[in-house]
Amino acid sequence: MLLYVIRHGQTDYNLEERLQGSRDIPLNDTGRGQATANGRTLAAIGDLEFPLSQFDWVSSPLGRTRETMELVRQAAGLEPGGYRTDPLLIELSFGDWEGETLDEVAAHSRDLIEQREGGKWDFRPPGERAESYALLAKRIDTFLTTLAGPTICVAHGGVIRTLFNRIGKVPGDDAAMIDIPQDRVLKIKDDAIGWV
Repeated sequence: MLLYVIRHGQTDYNLEERLQGSRDIPLNDTGRGQATANGRTLAAIGDLEFPLSQFDWVSSPLGRTRETMELVRQAAGLEPGGYRTDPLLIELSFGDWEGETLDEVAAHSRDLIEQREGGKWDFRPPGERAESYALLAKRIDTFLTTLAGPTICVAHGGVIRTLFNRIGKVPGDDAAMIDIPQDRVLKIKDDAIGWV
């Protein structure tokens, strides 16, 4: 397996530390700059093993990931629209908490925040569509079985945390706490995982 993964660029929700989840929030100007810089980083990698044009390019279907993908591809010298989307890569849903900050959630659900802090990997917020990291990891397991060759992927922080668990063997609760930058490229080769 050869997989390069990029988190979407910053959104205003990221800036405000709001739980974004599956909401379709657009990039802000900082996020657009991060995406462009990540495209330049990919283009400058000297040991890619394959030309960028030979990679399978895949994105979460949410707008912030698609815009990131298009800016990455353009900065790397490729046609912006030459990629596919996969709904398996959508960020985990925070259910009823989406749009709120953790401080706002704590004001009405302190007991649930305490439960979350006691085991973030398996914690599922309230709401019909809400997911835990453990549930998201099952989707990512399925996504990984679909990879047929070298791939470049634009996804979300939660998705990348599950990759650290699944491929890097980081324990779930530890993986769920990893800070995932929006201005770096992650390289996964076989069972090795690390930032470029």
